[in-house]
Amino acid sequence: MLHLLYILVFTILALIAVANLIRNLVMFSFDSEQNYPGKTSSVAKNGNLPYMATNKQHPELLDEAGNLIKEPLLVMRSINVEDARQKLDALYEASPGKKRDNREEI
Repeated sequence: MLHLLYILVFTILALIAVANLIRNLVMFSFDSEQNYPGKTSSVAKNGNLPYMATNKQHPELLDEAGNLIKEPLLVMRSINVEDARQKLDALYEASPGKKRDNREEI
């Protein structure tokens, strides 16, 4: 009898948790679709920041004048595997914590 009571309580708690999860997902989706009017922050009103603090613009994507940056923020050049391995080996050899093994030097 105690097992049935345990299963019933667990089932009720699981249903409450799933219902709460679904309700939170629905509320989150409705909240993310709302467009809030752009407001200037109190710091931007004082003239300390050159950009408008809105939900569409991030300060990392703006230049000093407040215009969007259209160039890539990260440029990676490709190197071959041997060059990368040589650079990593040089860093490893130059590291101060590297233990030198006398057997390798012989």
